[in-house]
Amino acid sequence: MLPIMTPRRFASIVLVLVVSMHYILSMSFEGYGHVASLATFLDNSSPQDEPSARFSSSLALGGPSIANSPHHHSFNTTGNANATFVLLARNSDINGVAASMQSVEDRFNKHYNYPWVLLNDEPFTQEFIERVSVLTRAPISFGLIPTEHWQQPDWIDEDRALAGRQKMMAQRIIYAEDASYRNMCRFNSGFFFRHELLQPYRYYWRPDVKFFCDIAYDPFVYMQEHEKIYSFTVSLLEWEPTIPTLWSAVKEFIALNPSYVDPQNAMDYLSNDGGDTYNLCHFWSNFEIADMDFWRSERYQAFFDFLEAKGGFYYERWGDAPVHSIAAALFARRDQIHFFRDIGYKHEHFQHCPQGDQWAQGRCSCDPNDSFDYAPNSCVKKFENLFA
Repeated sequence: MLPIMTPRRFASIVLVLVVSMHYILSMSFEGYGHVASLATFLDNSSPQDEPSARFSSSLALGGPSIANSPHHHSFNTTGNANATFVLLARNSDINGVAASMQSVEDRFNKHYNYPWVLLNDEPFTQEFIERVSVLTRAPISFGLIPTEHWQQPDWIDEDRALAGRQKMMAQRIIYAEDASYRNMCRFNSGFFFRHELLQPYRYYWRPDVKFFCDIAYDPFVYMQEHEKIYSFTVSLLEWEPTIPTLWSAVKEFIALNPSYVDPQNAMDYLSNDGGDTYNLCHFWSNFEIADMDFWRSERYQAFFDFLEAKGGFYYERWGDAPVHSIAAALFARRDQIHFFRDIGYKHEHFQHCPQGDQWAQGRCSCDPNDSFDYAPNSCVKKFENLFA
């Protein structure tokens, strides 16, 4: 008589068969044991929270490369805009770059994980990469600027450029003798948004600053939802000796291309006499959040090419701040330019500190009585009068 197959006896037989089969497969097929092991299962089910899971340096230091492309990350960007932070830096700038990145991360980006793009005219050192990689959980890309986008063009008359630099040195103008500073201004005016690392993005934020306040919402999304193309926090007067012929070039371009000027422009911010002269007002570009589709537009590209042909970036010292400001004020609607009053920041000697409830709600560390907004050389009032 056959023994009765009880449930307990059946379970025991199945268990023996499973264990035997596992042993046979482990001995017969290399790698099976690793794939089926409990340790491997636990490793695969644990959160990917190590630095190597969010940062990998595949950068080839000999040329433009992408490390941590946004298309190769799984962090949650639901609701985020198509945007990135951009910093132009030298290896020697590491301390300032680290301070700016930490400020942005602590006050804003730790909640959003927007990517970073760092650009240099020479390869970033491993020390630089390691220093900044610990500051954020967001992806970081390191790019090399193409020589033709950075170096002074061959057609520039160097004798004339040198004479211009020497004249400014005699006037004690900052960066008067610095050819590299002029390279930077030209690059930021007409080339940074063409870099391969920025092609996937629409909006960018230049945060070369110290932030005073928590930012409890997404400025990128605000720009997108309200159709803004340019934003600022400090507006001031430019040094006239650095741009003596810039406005005449602007007027010449407008005369040749009147259709590029928006009917609802902000000329009254730039000029006190309807455009005859430039009042020197501009938005400070070391903090700017802007729409790169505007810089990539036909009208801005034509504008930059026209200015480039004049040579003013080298014969004088045309800055990217007045170039960007003039373009935004003329070629877009005035209501597409935004003043971020609630974002407190400082760059060098100038700072913007929010007032009233915005100061308290942002947990701002700045002195609300120390803000450049209505100082004698500020142009904030000119901007506000556009909407009065």
